[in-house]
Amino acid sequence: MQKFSQMSTLKNIIFGLLLLVLGTVIGYRVREKGTFASVLSQPQQLIKLAGTEQPVEYRNVNFQEFWQVWKILEQNYVDPEKIQSEQMVYGAIKGMTASLGDPYTLFLPPTDQKRSAEDLKGSFFGVGIELGYIEGTLAVQSPLVDSPAAKAGIQAKDLILHVKDDKIDKDTAGWSLPEAVDKIRGDKGSKVTLTLFRKENNNNQPFAVTLERGEIVVPSAKIAYEQKNGKKVAHITLSRFGERTNSEMDKIIKDIQSQSPKTDGIILDMRNNPGGFLEGAITVSSEFIAKGTIVTQKGKYTSKDYPALGTARLANYPVVVVVNGGSASAAEITAGALRDNKEAKLIGEKTFGKGSVQDAMQLEDGSGLHVTIAKWLLPKGDWITGTGIPVNVEVKDDLATTQDEVIQKAVDEILK
Repeated sequence: MQKFSQMSTLKNIIFGLLLLVLGTVIGYRVREKGTFASVLSQPQQLIKLAGTEQPVEYRNVNFQEFWQVWKILEQNYVDPEKIQSEQMVYGAIKGMTASLGDPYTLFLPPTDQKRSAEDLKGSFFGVGIELGYIEGTLAVQSPLVDSPAAKAGIQAKDLILHVKDDKIDKDTAGWSLPEAVDKIRGDKGSKVTLTLFRKENNNNQPFAVTLERGEIVVPSAKIAYEQKNGKKVAHITLSRFGERTNSEMDKIIKDIQSQSPKTDGIILDMRNNPGGFLEGAITVSSEFIAKGTIVTQKGKYTSKDYPALGTARLANYPVVVVVNGGSASAAEITAGALRDNKEAKLIGEKTFGKGSVQDAMQLEDGSGLHVTIAKWLLPKGDWITGTGIPVNVEVKDDLATTQDEVIQKAVDEILK
């Protein structure tokens, strides 16, 4: 009953060769557009596996125990349907990257890689719902403006009990957020039916809403203007450094320049900005800095300074930078560059503390591999991994009030 078929053995050998080959992909080229954790380079690099010949240092690696465990699982695991060769290989590769002890060197299976790319691209096909939980039940955190969900009347705090389309028909109990995102997103024009519950609505009975998925565009940068004592301060919220950031910032800068009377200062709000493309950090920083080094990248063999690009359209405006513990990576580069080159004050809370560079590659099957290839230093030489960037003025937003105390403090600092 426990004999292996020839096909199963052949499949194991093929996957074994794939693992061995992946183990020898070394010497990644460091692209000019370096990347940070959980981001994709543009253009994406495809890794071509040209043969199975191993470098000398890997020929003596003993995979006997690996295959012994594989066979034991295949022969003895109680639920044979869960023995999926592809998922086992992905798990082995995840273990390989995790063995380095570096949380930013990681392997992303195709589904996770696709979601990562969509998040940085700033657009995807779905219904336009920010998801969360209410007492453990999947819920609408907020519908995005002009999205299919908003147009259908879906509201914040609606509980999502069931999801049905042409592929699934399941209750949402026990779903993780990534799982919920994957199941509610889908192809443009396809339909999905959500069973919702809204307190004191429909006689407290669940109700179904069918939505047609469309393109959802989530801006990475937006602007508002704060008024105080007859003065006007531009408040730029920068939520990530993605594919659309440079074009969105260009529109914002032109809007600031067109203001009459003139804008009296700028708040660059990067709270909870997890980072993104290095190119974006350099471009945004260069709008505030006329000259100087934005960041220095120190790799295994080389070191490279990234200077300001010379655009500096916002260099003559007073600026303060707002950050918190969720400001990381490219956001920290921008904050540090403005602090060190322009003496901009940092307001809020100490940043996250991520000072390493990842080269993000896409493999041929659509999965992704992110490898730490360098550390980066702020213009004055600070390496912030594990420590973060301290602020000049520490202040927290009081969630019990309707005002944003951090922004109010930033306005006061600008108008001093």
